[in-house]
Order: sequence, then C-alpha cells, then structure tokens
Amino acid sequence: MCKQYALIRRAGVIGMMVLCYLAISAMTAVADEHSLWIPDSTQTQIVSLKDGSTLVGRITEIGDDEVTIQTSAGSFTVAKEKIADVKLVESSAYRDGVYWFPNPNRTRLYVGPTGRCLRKGEGYFSDMLIFFPSVSYGLTDNVTIGGGMSLVPGIDFDRQLFYLMPKIGLDVKENIAIAASAIIIQIPDFDDDDDEDGDLVDLDEGVTVGVLFASSTIGTDDKSLTLGLGFGFADDEIADNPAVLVGGEYRVARRLSLVTENWIFPEVDDPLISYGVRFFGEQLSIDLALFNILNDDAIFPGFPFVGFVWNF
Repeated sequence: MCKQYALIRRAGVIGMMVLCYLAISAMTAVADEHSLWIPDSTQTQIVSLKDGSTLVGRITEIGDDEVTIQTSAGSFTVAKEKIADVKLVESSAYRDGVYWFPNPNRTRLYVGPTGRCLRKGEGYFSDMLIFFPSVSYGLTDNVTIGGGMSLVPGIDFDRQLFYLMPKIGLDVKENIAIAASAIIIQIPDFDDDDDEDGDLVDLDEGVTVGVLFASSTIGTDDKSLTLGLGFGFADDEIADNPAVLVGGEYRVARRLSLVTENWIFPEVDDPLISYGVRFFGEQLSIDLALFNILNDDAIFPGFPFVGFVWNF
C-alpha cells in the first residue's frame, strides 16, 4: 500500500507540473502564419491578443510583421507577435447583434462530469471549495487528463489528498456526447503511531477510493441535460449498484446559466439535490450553488458550494 500511495502521489505531483507547463505554454503562445487567414467577407473572427483584449471583426490584410483587422469601430493594425489566437465565429453566436461567447465550462456540472471532453489543446485550472484545486488538459478531442491535490491549511504534504481524473469521450452525433471517466483519490492513513524515539511514524498505509463514471449529455453547450451512472470503489472493491446522476444547464443570459446536479445513491432513500448559478466570461466561470438532502429534515437553504474554472 505504501508503494501504491507513493506512486499516486508522484503521479499527481508530476501531472500537475506537466499540466501547468501546458497552461503556461498556451498563455505565451504566439500566432503563427498557419493560424492567420483572411476569411470570407460574410464571416467574423475573434482575434485574441496577449494582453487579454480581443478584437471582433475580420482580418483583411496579412503583412510580414503586422495584421490589419476590420471591426465595427474601424480598422486596426496589430503586430503579429501580439496575437495569441484567432477563432472563426459562427453566425449563430450573435444574438440581437451581440456576440455570445462559447460556454467556458461545458465538460462538467458542479462536481459530476458531463458527456463532453475538452478539445485538443484546451485546458483549465479549477478550484472547488477553496482547498481542492486541479488542472485538466485535452490530449485529443476524445481524451482528457486531469489531476490535483488538496491544499488544506495545517495538514502536512504527505497527508493531503491526491487525485487523478482521466476521461474518454465521443460525440455520437450532433448535440449528443458520451464519456467514461473517473476520479481516483488517494487517502493517506491518518492514524498516528509513535516510534521508539517517541516521534510520529511516517504514513505507510492509505486507501484508494473514487468513482467510475459513465455519462451522456444531450443538447447544446447552452441548453443541455446530463444523465450518468457512478460506481464507487475502494481499493479493489467496486459497488454493486451505481449512483444515478441527473443534471443540466440552461443559459439564460450572455454571462449567466442556471445549473443543477442531483444524485440518487443506492440504498439511500433521500436524493442529493443542488441548485445554483454559473457566472462566466470567455475564460473564467464561477459557480455558486446550494446542496441539500430532499427530505423533511433538510437544512434550508442548503450547504453552500463555490467553485471556479479558468480556461487556457
């Protein structure tokens, strides 16, 4: 068990370092000749600059060192080295003349996964309940890998939780996606035993727990329903019956969605429900929700949940 714990701990730490490196690489990337093109006059582009600003319009001229961009406010000349990314915008992204950027948090509800994966090269840093950060990255359009560790104050490094979050998915058809994923958590042994010198003995045992998920999402990124099953496990023992996930998201404004995530656990009469909002911009989303047990003894309005996701 000691070797198993050490392996997962090293994998979690190394994974976090690799994913953070990918995030930094993505942030400092400079657009090359292949990512710059002059679109049709009916198309619209979003040109993201390294300083965080964006220009919405279309590239009309590509020079050796500069690019000319025509927007509704006029024509702008930008140095190539200042351009981070260029994306083509679908006409459906405009509502009443206002650009609705894509949903930046489409791959999960509050905690449970949707049937969608990150696209190749996409990634995000997330933090749930302040002390549980993680990083995820799309290796391909169908494979996402993530990992992290808890950062609970006052607890030694060896006693923090380490977790891995692999995910494999597939777009079955338009607006239907399925995925298999897992969260694998290494919990250390919290029992303190004194050695011969009276000092605490290092942790030598722990338990690996987690959930194996199968999820399906129906609908668009802005209006979707997610159904899933989650099989809990501890070391080599897997639950006979799964928990059932029912959730969804409904985008009601350019920067606001309503989100719910609900679980029915085996041999538990009262389901776990949640309701809340998701505020977001083009890269950042913030979740504010309440979780509760659906019975007469429920505490109103519920247990608060907060989380955020920053995409890179």
